[in-house]
Amino acid sequence: SEMCIRDRIQSLYFIDTHSPQKMKAMFTPVTLGRHTLKNRFVMAPLTRTRADDNNVPTAAMVKHYADRASAGLLIAEATQVDKDHNAFGYEPGIWNADQIKAWKDVTDAVHAKGGLIYLQIHHAGRAAPAVNSRTGTQPVSASAIAIEGHKAGAYFCVDGKENVYTAPRALEDAEIPSVIATFVQGAKNAIEAGFDGVEVHGANGYLLDQFWKESSNKREGPYGGSIENRCRFTLEVTAAVAEAIGSDRVGLRISPLNSFNAQTDSDPEALTKALCERLNKLNLAYLHVMRADFFGVQKGDVVGWTKSVYKGTVMANMGYTAEEGEKAVADGVLDAVCFGTPFISNPDFVTRVEKGVPLAKGNQATFYGRSVEGYNDYPTATTSA
Repeated sequence: SEMCIRDRIQSLYFIDTHSPQKMKAMFTPVTLGRHTLKNRFVMAPLTRTRADDNNVPTAAMVKHYADRASAGLLIAEATQVDKDHNAFGYEPGIWNADQIKAWKDVTDAVHAKGGLIYLQIHHAGRAAPAVNSRTGTQPVSASAIAIEGHKAGAYFCVDGKENVYTAPRALEDAEIPSVIATFVQGAKNAIEAGFDGVEVHGANGYLLDQFWKESSNKREGPYGGSIENRCRFTLEVTAAVAEAIGSDRVGLRISPLNSFNAQTDSDPEALTKALCERLNKLNLAYLHVMRADFFGVQKGDVVGWTKSVYKGTVMANMGYTAEEGEKAVADGVLDAVCFGTPFISNPDFVTRVEKGVPLAKGNQATFYGRSVEGYNDYPTATTSA
């Protein structure tokens, strides 16, 4: 059910409080590609469905991101590169001039506060509810296999109702260059909108992950079958984006274990290592790994697998406390730590950690929605004191 999924995500991401021990490593600068972060706190990309009916960022989003500019890096939410594949109903896009202009207001506001911000560029693939398509376009994927096991939540569907995911059609090999081109254009548009870089969304059961994992990829040919072939699409998208805007402004997010959107693989360790080995050649700004499974179905040492092969900058997320992040950075395991839910209810999360101020609790019921309630109404510690 919707609440089950929401509760599970909440339990993984939510941090209630922390001990006021002095943080050191988390407050040191770090270089990610072209930029130097003022601290190691990264705000995770968080879908909040606050864009307008045309997937244009709103004034509320300008305030939301600017209020969190004390993070070393903000990664803005999953943002459509393809207008016909809309996963969340009201997520923002980066495929037209109105969206670019509206995002520029966001990036200007973040930069005015001394922040850095990347945009996560995203194609939903089979995770786009059919009701969300403006043109009646059938969803696409690696294979013609529908997501089963859960439905698209009502808050992710433009008709306001829970929807079953429909079967996608398998992309033809000959269509893949045009899909890659939408990511490249999205990245160029993001730079035009003032973003400091982009994060390619290769996680959580969206299109790149659908090619990567064997549960959703039953195709033959150069993009199916072997682990090497299943890595190909993610590598080609990432390499093309890196070539277009500079590899030192590109990150990639992966989720080797996450079974969200009906994703599994029989050998996530081999899959992770194979991708990481090939990513070494791209000299990315960073690799962002999600270390767990929303539903606890698959388990493994994702960070260990990654670090055993990948030579570049690594950040991780899912359920880190500030203390665990401090230890991971101090021990050289991670270069930065990504936090999700704490940033929802604590715009001043970094300051609270630094000063040992308890964290405000978030309201799960307003994580997704159309209003500023639960979006821009969480006070900072100074205004709530």
